[in-house]
Order: sequence, then C-alpha cells, then structure tokens
Amino acid sequence: MEKIAVTGIGVVSPSGIGKRQFWANIKSGRSFIKEISRFDALRYPSRIAGQIDDLEKYSHISERLLKKIDAFSHMALVASELALQDAGIDIKNEDPNLMGIFLGNAIGGWLYAETELRDLYLEGREGVSPYMASAWFPAAPQGQVSIYYGIKGFSKTVVADRAGSLMALGYARKVLCKNKLNMILGGGMEAPVSPYALLCCNTYGALSVNNQNPEAVYRPFDRQRSGFVIGEGAGIVVMEGVQRARQRGANILGYISGYGTSCDGVDRINPSSDGKELARAINTALEDAKVNPRDIDYISLDGLAVDIWDDSEINALKIVFGDALPGIPASCPKSMFGNLLGASGALDMIIAILSMEHGLVPPTLNLEDPVAGGIDYVSQQARERKINKCLVISRGRGGINAALVVEKA
Repeated sequence: MEKIAVTGIGVVSPSGIGKRQFWANIKSGRSFIKEISRFDALRYPSRIAGQIDDLEKYSHISERLLKKIDAFSHMALVASELALQDAGIDIKNEDPNLMGIFLGNAIGGWLYAETELRDLYLEGREGVSPYMASAWFPAAPQGQVSIYYGIKGFSKTVVADRAGSLMALGYARKVLCKNKLNMILGGGMEAPVSPYALLCCNTYGALSVNNQNPEAVYRPFDRQRSGFVIGEGAGIVVMEGVQRARQRGANILGYISGYGTSCDGVDRINPSSDGKELARAINTALEDAKVNPRDIDYISLDGLAVDIWDDSEINALKIVFGDALPGIPASCPKSMFGNLLGASGALDMIIAILSMEHGLVPPTLNLEDPVAGGIDYVSQQARERKINKCLVISRGRGGINAALVVEKA
C-alpha cells in the first residue's frame, strides 16, 4: 500500500493550541498536569488532569453554535481549522464529495449531556435542550465538522477506547490509497474533564490517585508508577495522496506509510501479558510500510503507567526488535499533558512528525528509575537525533492494539 502525505497539523492540547506553541512546550519538557479547577473534584479519587483553559481565544465558532455542541466537538472544530490553515487549503476550492472525516474518541461528550440530564430530573422534559441528542454521542464531532465545512464524502468515527484515533488514521490511509477521496481530516478528540466523565475514568481502575504533586504523577515505565492521568484535547491532520499534494505545491510534513492492528482476546479490560498480539500489530505495520525493524529511529510508546500495560508493551518491543531495541530511542511524551484517551494516538503521531522535522526526540517526564533494561528511554529532556522513520503505538482496553509507521518528508 502506498504512502499518504500529511500536509496540515491542528493541535488543541493542554501543552498548547497550534503546532508551534505545542511543539515549543513539548521539546522543553514542561508538565501541564495540575489539579482540576473547572469544578469541585475534591471527592474524586483522582482529581488531576491536563486541562485547556483558553480555547475561546482561538475559537472561530459562533456563540450560537457553541450552545448546541459539547466541548469535544468545539475542540475538533478548532483543530480542523488549524489543520486546514496549516495545509493552505481553501475548502471552497475543493469538491465536497471527495473530502472525508475520520475521527476517533472513547467516551463522547459528557459535559453537555450531564447538564441536560440534570435539567431533565429537575424540570422535566421541557428543561432539556433539543440539541442534547446530537451533542454527546461519539460521532458528533464528525457531524459538526462535516456541517461546518460542507464536507460530504465517505467518513467514519472510530470508538476503540484509547486506540480510537490511531485506528481512524490507519483507516483513513487505506481509503485514500483506494482513491475514494482526495483529502481526509483525520485524528481524534476527547473531553473527559467533566464531573460524570471523570467519575467514569475513575472507575477505569488505572488512574493515579496520587494528587499531591500533579506534575510528577504520570510516570510511565518507572518503578514508582501509579497509573495514568487524563487529559483533554484534539489532534487533527490533513491527509492527501502524495501526487495530489505535490501537484498543488503543498508543504508535505510527513508520510503515513504503514498500519497494523490486532486484538489480544484475553480479558475485557486488561491486555495479554506476553505482548504477542501487540507485536503482531507492530510487525504488520512495519511490513505494510516495507520497513525493517532496524530502520526505525524513534518509538512513541503508549505508556499507560500500569504494570501489566507497560510490561506487555516492553515484551512486544523485545519480540519485534530483538537485539536492535537498545539502539532505538523511545519515549512517552503524553506524560507532559495527560493521556487523551481516544485522541492520544493522534497527538502521538503529530509529535512524531514534529520530532522528525526538528531532529529532536521528545522526553518522558518523571522517568527516573526504569522498570526494564535494554530500552533506550529518553527521559527528562529532549535528545537531538536525525529521525527518518517512527513507530507510534496506541492501545485500548480489552487488548486492542494499533501501530502506525510515519516517515520524514
């Protein structure tokens, strides 16, 4: 299968809005995890998160529309606009029937739903907004982006827990390779920093409840790990066929060249401890990209900071890379801004593309005492390195595995 060009990047994250601000904070290794301030989270076991506090400053969305949509759709609209601007695309010049939207998320839009359900019980059905039904469900951002830009082509929303957005990107590549569309907006968004969504995440069984020092809590692959920290945001990219991108003189930022997915089929929540199925997904992605494991210059880790998840990820990497693994730098940059659940894979891929552009491997924060030897963890601060090919790993509950290979332009 052929490579697909990434020609525009849109980021909405706790580490920054827009790729320049985002990358500046990522390469500096700054943490943006803090106590939740949006509502009183004192009674929650885990009450820290990566939050976005200034989305309105960047928003092109009317107040009228904002009253009809949840925050995760708002983030998707802002990220889509940033991606299109970065790609130099004027929607009016595109055939709407040949444009698609492929997005992933895990839990939908609950801030809007919570408010309306409260009104339902207090005021009866008259108190519920008619937009409730179209605001919360997982495909709402796809619908809102479609309406806003008049996009009418084949589109999909993928709900696969934390693996959702990476799977959406892999699916989008396959569709573009079949020449069904000219262009796709691909990625994901998540807005779990709301009372009910936070409650659901706290029943996940994997969140850290160490709230005393928020910036030091998320520590994937460290012996003192205690679970992950949630974050909110969106990462959306413009994807096009290479020939089309070159014909229109686009600035190609990177290529998506390989994709693989598999399922462990062991437990409804936890992965298989042996990592064999994750290894199979990685090998499938490498074979799809026609890349030898030794050609990978950087590995973007899933890094849930939970024993069975981190250990099985390490096992998978050892299966795939063997004695070449110690020579490949690996990191988990989401430790700076939180795990964006269904949007995490898209942000990881965007970081990988920016890493290749700038020749810099982003760090894993708080990784002071690694759980396993034989892996070249990049920790605390970024490391200069020429990067031509990256592997991005994303996983979800129930043993969902996804892997993407991206290459330098």
